[in-house]
Amino acid sequence: MSTTKSSCYIRFLNLIDVLDRINPGKKLDSIEESLLDKIILSFHAEQPLLVGDLISMSEFGSQATLHGRLKNLSAMGYIKMAANEDGRKKEVVPTKVAIKRYEEISKCLEKAVKAG
Repeated sequence: MSTTKSSCYIRFLNLIDVLDRINPGKKLDSIEESLLDKIILSFHAEQPLLVGDLISMSEFGSQATLHGRLKNLSAMGYIKMAANEDGRKKEVVPTKVAIKRYEEISKCLEKAVKAG
């Protein structure tokens, strides 16, 4: 199947690939990407997201897998964990680095659509 003009989504994927190559060492696997998406969505909805909330979501794997993914996201600078109001639970919060990543992804989407 060959087309002379690629779809907006294909252009978007190419732009995202370039974005990932510009930021080596910050490439996320599919589970980390989904996890970060969930964290960003909760943050923008102004709904605190606790580590315990994420553990209850089976799509991210076991508790050990989730903690490993959170540790990776933290090491890459995408999230931080802060004690909640009473100090007994940890809230997962995106960092400025994560927010900037999503702004860049948005720019890629806008660019892909405009090129259409």
